[in-house]
Amino acid sequence: MTYLTRAVFAFASLLLLLSASALIGFGLMDAIHTIRSPDKSGADAALDMLGYVIVAIAVFDVAKYIFEDEVRRGNERRSAAEARRSLTKFLSTIVIALFLEALVVVFKTARQDVALLIYPTALLIAAVLVLVGLGVFQRLSATVEEKVGDDDDAEERKDKVKRKSA
Repeated sequence: MTYLTRAVFAFASLLLLLSASALIGFGLMDAIHTIRSPDKSGADAALDMLGYVIVAIAVFDVAKYIFEDEVRRGNERRSAAEARRSLTKFLSTIVIALFLEALVVVFKTARQDVALLIYPTALLIAAVLVLVGLGVFQRLSATVEEKVGDDDDAEERKDKVKRKSA
């Protein structure tokens, strides 16, 4: 079952990687098409392409996270600190992508119709809430980590001794 699970996660990671690459390709093609078209400005094309690239980076990071944590590492035991760092790194990338996307949408919307700034504002608020949630998670997990850290360190030392003797 472990190999099947790893294969499924590897396949999902590959699909996400290909999707991220396709998003960049579509963004580039759309930008080239828009620049050639007299209807839109080059700034609109650049903002559209930037949006595609931001989403592609977030999707690529999800693919990388799945591959590293589920395929490569598998069922390997992780310490609380390692899990916290991994999740923090992943969520930080998502938060950055949310802020960048909100910024792009603010610029695009402000150029067209200021009354439509509700969606970008909601996106910024969502990004702030995720960032605050990440901060709360960091604080709470650091407290738990202090309590559990000694147990994890002792377990890690036992694992190292077993590997050396094997």
